[in-house]
Amino acid sequence: MRLPFSTTSHHHRFKLFSSFLTFFQPTPSSSSTWVNQIHMEPSTIAAAASTISLTTRRRKRKIVVIMGPTGAGKSRLSIDLATRFFDNAEVINSDKMQVYGGLDITTNKITLQEQLGVPHHLLGAIDPTKSVFTPLEFRNVASEIISEIKSRRGLPLIVGGSNSLIYSLVTKRYDPKSDVFNGPDPHPVSSEFRYECCFIWVDVSLPVLNQYLSKRVDEMLDSGMFEELAEFFRSEEHKTVNRSGLGQAIGVPEFETYFTKFPGLRRMEGSDFQEDVMGQAEAYDEAVRRIKDNTCQLAKKQVSKILRLRDAGWELKRIDATEAFRAVITAESGGARVAEIWEKQVVEPSMKIVKHFLEE
Repeated sequence: MRLPFSTTSHHHRFKLFSSFLTFFQPTPSSSSTWVNQIHMEPSTIAAAASTISLTTRRRKRKIVVIMGPTGAGKSRLSIDLATRFFDNAEVINSDKMQVYGGLDITTNKITLQEQLGVPHHLLGAIDPTKSVFTPLEFRNVASEIISEIKSRRGLPLIVGGSNSLIYSLVTKRYDPKSDVFNGPDPHPVSSEFRYECCFIWVDVSLPVLNQYLSKRVDEMLDSGMFEELAEFFRSEEHKTVNRSGLGQAIGVPEFETYFTKFPGLRRMEGSDFQEDVMGQAEAYDEAVRRIKDNTCQLAKKQVSKILRLRDAGWELKRIDATEAFRAVITAESGGARVAEIWEKQVVEPSMKIVKHFLEE
């Protein structure tokens, strides 16, 4: 289940002034003037240094990061913001499974129709048969894309649930050998950023999110996920993708045993046929159960990583989307009610946060 994407336009938009996205670059003469002021009083020097430091901070390129656990509505929010309020925005995907081409339903990529014309980068762009797309590679490629977006006076929206990719991109000094999230003694989290970042954390109460994720898996299966995986294994494509990359996408390992044992129903007689069908049904149900459990575990891990960043001093703007998701999974709630809650509790506060950030 995916939060429904609106297909109607809205009459109120916020235009960005070009000054929000232009950056002061000191000229050589101004730098020389500063260096040559050797007769200034210490207090004057300190004040000037403070001014230059502030100018340097303001010179950082501004980006918006929309983070949160899987299924929390990050893509939906990014489209709402990009189409209704900040129409020069472009999305850079930061989901480490969605960067790979293939298995679009299984990895729950936003569809072209749902993108509503908003440019998307690093979505299905990486060859899954090659080496794993590492956080360092993401940092290098995404930073180039940010520069290109900025050259068009655009607003980069970094959208995805892979906190390791987000961390690699925004930290000023990234060490690919360090691990700030895992292990009994993780490395310290850096709070030095190379961009001026607005972090929007879309949060959903885990019990509510887990219930929603279970329904979403059922809808993904109804929308063709099973057939997509069947073709993936039937064509032996699963043998060509990197098992440490797309091969780890939730759905692939869970269904591998099923498709290995049951590549297709065989026509058999009597009890043998019945036993085969029953075994296949049990194997299918087990695979689906594991997908749901692993998806919920992934969401829990992602939230724990976000909390680690917050506790380390990252200024995360938390947006509580719980009520919208509770409305989605409540049978008697209509689409209008869901849209109303989503608008009031998620879209409007997010828009205000981003607008204030860009005007600073």
